[in-house]
Amino acid sequence: MSLLREKLENSKDLVFTAEFPSVDGGGMASVEKIAARLAPWFDAVNATDNPAAHAHASNTTTAIAMKMHGLEPIMQIVCRDKNRLAIQSDMMGASLHGITNLSLLTGDDVTAGDEPEARRVFDIDSAQAINIARNMATGTYLSGRKIDPAPDFYIGAVENAAAPPFDYRIQRALKKYRAGAKFLQLQICYHPDRLEAFCKGVAEIAPDLKLIPTIVLVKGARGLGFMNDKVAGINVPASTMARVQKASDPSVEVNKLTLELAQHALTLPGVRGLHVTDFRHDETINELMNELGRTPKR
Repeated sequence: MSLLREKLENSKDLVFTAEFPSVDGGGMASVEKIAARLAPWFDAVNATDNPAAHAHASNTTTAIAMKMHGLEPIMQIVCRDKNRLAIQSDMMGASLHGITNLSLLTGDDVTAGDEPEARRVFDIDSAQAINIARNMATGTYLSGRKIDPAPDFYIGAVENAAAPPFDYRIQRALKKYRAGAKFLQLQICYHPDRLEAFCKGVAEIAPDLKLIPTIVLVKGARGLGFMNDKVAGINVPASTMARVQKASDPSVEVNKLTLELAQHALTLPGVRGLHVTDFRHDETINELMNELGRTPKR
């Protein structure tokens, strides 16, 4: 059984997940080095699928490499680049290697990446992909062809609590839940009121859906500005930007901000833990996890 599933479904302990950096070189030595940093703190780690429409080592191979180095993968699959055959192939390929945690998402448009001339696929959307994964977990491909034994998938998805229209985001979460998602990793939200409204709304209509908000470690105002300007769906309030820019030590101030966002998120209905994206790649991640009361695994 997935340890992530066991903890989210059968324990009251907080769950912490992280993002494995995209792999572009360095071989297994690079994977081993990153895994050593993440393994003490996190219950599961995302193997991304060409994030922000940039080509990297594949989701399946990255997930396998992560598992070889002691991490429990959550394998992301995006609908942007693959038709339904390739998506089902990704799922079964993961299952072949004992990888059962999935996160299904539509994916950023190719215009977000460095090869905007690439052809879009979008044969199905994320809710349809979730439903396919659920059907496969009961023993059939989308065509109806049998799978024996059925893969033991634990299905997740993503959602953005901060992007308008806000009520629609809650309904999207419900749609994904009904399709078969058991947990949602949420996009970073620098508007605590929006995150709170989203979590309350989801908890009222899908109380069993586990929510995992994201926090991001950056070095200062420049990192906040990049996300605000370049990452679709992320908005950093001007007051938040000014707070970091005007601080005597912006690096310290942005860490305080991140801790505040994390602590607030953990108080909200339906929230079962946090997802951490680390753009600093230094000791800050250890400091944050300690401040959140996390004890490193030995």
